[in-house]
Amino acid sequence: MKYRFITTLLAVVILMTHSYAQKKAPPPPPFQLMRPMPKRCWPKFHPGPFGQTMETTMKKLLAVLAATTVLASPALAQDAIKEFNIGILGGENAQDRLTANECFRAAIEKDLGVPVKLFTPADYDGVIQGLLGGTLDMAFLGASAYAKIYLTDPAAVEVKLTTKHMNGTIGYYSIGFARADSGITSMDDAKGKSFAFADPNSTSGFLVPAAELSAKYGKLEDYFSEVKMSGGHEQTIVGVANGDFEAGVSWADGDGAWEDGFSAGAFRKAADAGLVDMNQIVEIWRSTMIPEGPMVVRAALPADVKDKVTKLSADLAETDKECFYGVSGGENLDFVDITHDYYLGILEARKLQESMN
Repeated sequence: MKYRFITTLLAVVILMTHSYAQKKAPPPPPFQLMRPMPKRCWPKFHPGPFGQTMETTMKKLLAVLAATTVLASPALAQDAIKEFNIGILGGENAQDRLTANECFRAAIEKDLGVPVKLFTPADYDGVIQGLLGGTLDMAFLGASAYAKIYLTDPAAVEVKLTTKHMNGTIGYYSIGFARADSGITSMDDAKGKSFAFADPNSTSGFLVPAAELSAKYGKLEDYFSEVKMSGGHEQTIVGVANGDFEAGVSWADGDGAWEDGFSAGAFRKAADAGLVDMNQIVEIWRSTMIPEGPMVVRAALPADVKDKVTKLSADLAETDKECFYGVSGGENLDFVDITHDYYLGILEARKLQESMN
């Protein structure tokens, strides 16, 4: 709509020019060599169909076009963003999330030239709703959280990147664990014990382990003495370590040493923060590989903004390794391109889960 007047005006210019070209001019005189005419003798334009010279008409049309462009400028300027908001999934305390991502925030702010803010909702749904409602512009999501967004509004976000781990994979695992002194060494031993998941919208903290454990053990509320949502991966790890839950699940890339909390993931973050001594807990179960979650951007953002943010993120492992460590959650190789199709299996699992609720 905002370009209609400009388009119409250009059409008028073209039609008038064509009209002038169709007017019959007097036949040219026979060719003869002659000196160039003085400028004062140059012929003037013949009057056009509106009683004006072509020169005068074109000047007026160009003036109107210029004025129209000025009027259209505010509408075009509305496409420019005034701020950029990044959502960070729950699972660890807010201050740790802010600290780990501050370097990333500052880099994007410098690149975009607008204020950039970090938001740390208490749970996964806070980020999900922020992206759906347009109050958040970007987030690193788990696969299940992305599936919920896509199933709610397929046009809300665009998938851009995912994390490549040190072992070259773009997948990770849900890890079942218990206290080392509990006597629980397998999920079979956890029967009749209290068990913690992380968040209903977590892939490794609920969707995948709940599906796989249910397939083997049946209804989990009957298999375990109690099933709880801890609120996040960090809460599950600390809760099991402190004896609040007898067993639970969290996530890791499955690479590296157990004592370090693997190379990347929630265990690594908790170990780095001094929240858990990995020698005090043991692995009792491991899921099949889960697709690594995507970095998404709000689809309605201007294309140049999406391109800048994606490029900065894709280059982060090379441009700032320390910042990349914090943003990606440990020792990882890179952020790499990914598409929506990578998450089709998770989408089907999420559909099934929601149909059963």
